Amino acid sequence: MPRISIGDCKLHYERQGAGFPVLFITGLAGHASFWRDQIPSFARNFDVIAYDHRGVGQSDPKGTALVIEKLAADAVGLLDALDVEKAHIIGHSAGGAIAQVLAIEHPQRCASMVLAAGWTKPDAYFRRLFGLRKELLSRLGASSYIQANTLLLYPAAYIAANNEKLRQVEAQALANSPASETIAARIDAIMAFDRTAELGNIRTPTLVVAAQDDLITPAYFSEDLARRIPGAEAKFFEHGGHDFPLVVPREFHQAVLPFLQAHTPMQHPPAPTGLTAGRLKESGI
Repeated sequence: MPRISIGDCKLHYERQGAGFPVLFITGLAGHASFWRDQIPSFARNFDVIAYDHRGVGQSDPKGTALVIEKLAADAVGLLDALDVEKAHIIGHSAGGAIAQVLAIEHPQRCASMVLAAGWTKPDAYFRRLFGLRKELLSRLGASSYIQANTLLLYPAAYIAANNEKLRQVEAQALANSPASETIAARIDAIMAFDRTAELGNIRTPTLVVAAQDDLITPAYFSEDLARRIPGAEAKFFEHGGHDFPLVVPREFHQAVLPFLQAHTPMQHPPAPTGLTAGRLKESGI
């Protein structure tokens, strides 16, 4: 993947396909590789962009003091640097928080928004869980933190059936892990996020997707998002855990691709003519 400057740092990104742009935004881990199952499938019909967040992977190691709004500004900077005026935004978990900021602060850049395993704001359960994850990282280090993540991210049956594969995933995650301070800063940014009061102002077409057995952002968070965002559609999977785009990719694609296609702007809409044009003008449309 190439790197591109967005001002104060360079981001590592991947771009495949052709057509209307789709920007994939990863969650807490921040690696573009999270979308490995989605990129080839979506690139058949779209111009797909995924990237490593600042301080993560092969992007510049900056960002020990972060807020979600700064990460959203990075996403806008990436779109600017790539000359992308508007895109579909797909965010997973913390990537969904970034997507919310884009829809609130930069609605002109969002053709549609997909919030996967998202949340509105931290509640008592959320604070307990992420506080424990941060303490585990601090006390036991990255290796134990990553192994514990596997138990939280995936359903039990999936872990049992894919143990060796997940051991390899853990080894790769440990090899590519940012500094513990960076992970802790990213957890702090997640814990501080709350744009709930502004969700009712969103006019971007929105699809909320979640798994009923998600332990990190339980489905009730997605139900709340769907209620608060005007006109939002919702799709819930019976299983898949927090990382359901990896566990049930086919179902994820079947839910998301038609939504994107339905909300892809016409590139060159025909100019109205004759009587129709006059009526459109008179009606103020």
